[in-house]
Amino acid sequence: MSLDSLKSSGSLNKLLDAAKGETKPQEKKSYVDERLWKPELDKSGNGYAVLRFLPAVQGEDLPWAKVWNHAFQGPTGQWYIENSLTTLNQKDPVSEHNTALWNTGLESDKEIARKQKRKLQYFSNVYVVSDTKHPENEGKVFLFRYGKKIFDKITAAMSPEFEDEKAINPFDFWEGANFKLKIRKVDGYWNYDKSEFEDTSKLFEDDEAVDKVWKGQYSLTEFTAPTNFKSYDELRTRLDAVLSGTVKVGNVADTMDDAPIASPKIDAPKPTTTKVETPVVDEDDTLAYFEKLAE
Repeated sequence: MSLDSLKSSGSLNKLLDAAKGETKPQEKKSYVDERLWKPELDKSGNGYAVLRFLPAVQGEDLPWAKVWNHAFQGPTGQWYIENSLTTLNQKDPVSEHNTALWNTGLESDKEIARKQKRKLQYFSNVYVVSDTKHPENEGKVFLFRYGKKIFDKITAAMSPEFEDEKAINPFDFWEGANFKLKIRKVDGYWNYDKSEFEDTSKLFEDDEAVDKVWKGQYSLTEFTAPTNFKSYDELRTRLDAVLSGTVKVGNVADTMDDAPIASPKIDAPKPTTTKVETPVVDEDDTLAYFEKLAE
């Protein structure tokens, strides 16, 4: 650069414009994973769709991924929404903290531990047979995130209780069954009790269509990849911030249902005077988890 060029490049207005650009608030963008199918309720608070659970992706062993996580609001008003390292069979700071609370023997501490307990989520590939709220989704493959109650219906179909019931593989293209997802609101929470499998049926009559869907499925390995989890120290720091406010944190714009499903690195909201409801989850981890930890 020549001296003449240097003289002209030092314009004060140019520098001011650049400085304003640096300090200008960045527009917050919410991340929406287009691979994820989510049910939508109607005006009466009910939801209905017909799904077909799909088999394991080629090269993978199971047609589902299992992830433990924590989602709770601390006394600071900040949220802790993180994947749990117990998914990877590693020690987790929230589990250790809950163990300490449980071991005090105080009912008040046990109640806190219950509210902070880990929750279970599953991810599977599904083919949308019917979606009246969003018919544009029909005939497409999506990822579906669901909890223990729906998974229990899957296992019940694979291993029925009564002699007159035939065991089925819900994930089979040819001898599986469509799943009628029926959602009601009970005491403010989504309830899936009326959901059920139809009779066994082929998803398609020709194998060419089967092959197209199978090849269009998404890998599930990312959900349990170590890179999808923060380190123990990072989680410990986050937990300290939520419980005591010792660390300054940013904002989170939404609940866990709207967070990136493949990224656990979610900030928590600032304290607010508005009552914030815990994200609705249908899974129900039993207290046996804490009993085992306290042994």
